Amino acid sequence: MNKHIAALTVACLAATSASAAGLPERIKTAGKVVAANQPNYPPMEYVDPATNELKGVDIDLGLALAKELGTTVEWTNIGFEQMISSLTTGRVDLIHSGMSDLPKRRETLDFVDYMKSGAQFYTSFGRKDEFKTLTDFCGKTVGMSRRTSFPDETAKWSAANCEAKGLGAIKVVGTEGSADARAQLKQGRLDAAVQGSETLPYLMDLEKDTYAVVGEPFTTVYQGIGFAKKDAELRDAYAAALKALMQSGEYKAIFAKYGLEGTLLDGIYINGEPAQ
Repeated sequence: MNKHIAALTVACLAATSASAAGLPERIKTAGKVVAANQPNYPPMEYVDPATNELKGVDIDLGLALAKELGTTVEWTNIGFEQMISSLTTGRVDLIHSGMSDLPKRRETLDFVDYMKSGAQFYTSFGRKDEFKTLTDFCGKTVGMSRRTSFPDETAKWSAANCEAKGLGAIKVVGTEGSADARAQLKQGRLDAAVQGSETLPYLMDLEKDTYAVVGEPFTTVYQGIGFAKKDAELRDAYAAALKALMQSGEYKAIFAKYGLEGTLLDGIYINGEPAQ
């Protein structure tokens, strides 16, 4: 870990009870943090059709973190592809929207990680018997959101596990989002799809006998709250607030509410590395 980041992180974690004091002056003056979020990824973030309210893990966690910091959060609906530019240009203060903490993104952002995730193959319930192992997807057409890291990860997995063994390459189809991939799967235009492992139990409960998960996730990645590189003060305040929620049990309770206890982290991670 960069020595400067490590020093700041250790300093902030030593004062969890005073995390609000670490907020930048602009946040204290505004009385809020502006967070980029696209509510189309249940159960992480979505709009409740009955109430038109934002709900989900990221929403509950974001509100709890803001409360711990003595401020409020204003959610701004921004397309996933525009989130990083919106952050670096100052339109928003942070990104909290199911974003994977990837090495390439760390060139522009710092992440306070808060959960484990992974890319997961799934197919339609009616075709579950065709796909017993992950290599059964070799040579098949598989869809996933083109805005995520999944297309590259799936192509890499295919090269190592299909093509390298003389099997057909997976035909990767980039879709307009995970909902589009699911729609194409239902229409029979795709043999299977890929999305974050944390989202599928929710969807399978919502639409029973519609999807079938195959195997285990084929990648492991952390999801994190993204901050501009220049905004170390805000990043470290959030790290301190997250540690406080972990210690109080509220962090675990939020994830348990959505049946995602298996995605919990065992401590504070900054850019994929333990902060302690």
